[in-house]
Amino acid sequence: MKKFILFALLVLASFSLYAQSKESLVIDLQALQKNNWTEHERSNVALVTDFVQNLMNDHNFDHILKRYNDSSYVQHNRNLPDKISGLTEFLQEFVEDYPDYTYDVKHIYADGDFVIFHSHATLNKEDRGNDKKGLNIIDTWRLKNGKIVEHWDSIQALDGFMRFYSLINGGDINNNNGVFESKN
Repeated sequence: MKKFILFALLVLASFSLYAQSKESLVIDLQALQKNNWTEHERSNVALVTDFVQNLMNDHNFDHILKRYNDSSYVQHNRNLPDKISGLTEFLQEFVEDYPDYTYDVKHIYADGDFVIFHSHATLNKEDRGNDKKGLNIIDTWRLKNGKIVEHWDSIQALDGFMRFYSLINGGDINNNNGVFESKN
């Protein structure tokens, strides 16, 4: 009987781990990395991957604030608040409405201190992998001395709901940083 109970507990634990792994979207850096990246670029990509995984998929805002809350971070998406603290506050509120929001990284590019992710963001689990739902996003980060110092993005709504959402939420200017400029 003890063996049966132990077996049942192991099966339940395995099922629970399987269910959790199906819930969480994880950036597969090993599959996305390029052979021609320098060690510096690999380090920058690893740092941005940790940032994005914890911010966009795991919604681990405490980790983000502890690890990345640097006053030099400049947000060039004018619809988002400036600084890491502003970004995390925005996303904390956003994931209250959309707890299944995820960011599926499809491609990663690195060029010195610049890291670019091409991703598919979705609000609902059932939309993951459906390229007719969610958002097509190109994010660019600039790093300096191992810290993320700037962010730009370009966002394309893929379905009617996201186009409407972008339209009604796209008018607020939350920082004064230029869209095409870089801060030093």
